[in-house]
Amino acid sequence: MKHTLSFRRYLILLAVMLTVSVGDTMLSHGMAQVGPVSAHHLGLLLVAMKNPWIIGGILLLIGYFASYLTALSWADLTFVLPSTAFSYVVIALLAKFWQHETISLYRWLGIMLIVCGVGFVANGPSLTEHPPKPSEKEMEEV
Repeated sequence: MKHTLSFRRYLILLAVMLTVSVGDTMLSHGMAQVGPVSAHHLGLLLVAMKNPWIIGGILLLIGYFASYLTALSWADLTFVLPSTAFSYVVIALLAKFWQHETISLYRWLGIMLIVCGVGFVANGPSLTEHPPKPSEKEMEEV
């Protein structure tokens, strides 16, 4: 099977992984500063929208969405989503060293299982090849 990923396409997948990882971590950091939000105090979400960490996280997630759409424009969903699974490792590292979260051995093992599963996807083509559709002239001949 032919691998169709160029250097630019690898950069797009890297952008997907990094923007979602850092964006989600920034949202987590900002919400830790804001505090719990309940159904009775939804106005607190408007306050949260003024937090610079949350603003930064939202901007990065917009970048994630743009790079994700770009990747989906040239590859199958079943290739793009698993190929960005390394973002789980990046998020875990950011959570551990920046957010000071405790990550259990079971979580690390789960993350490693997900990342190892990417190997099955990475060896296949990035886009399903469909047979060419017959032209109108060919259809008339049949």
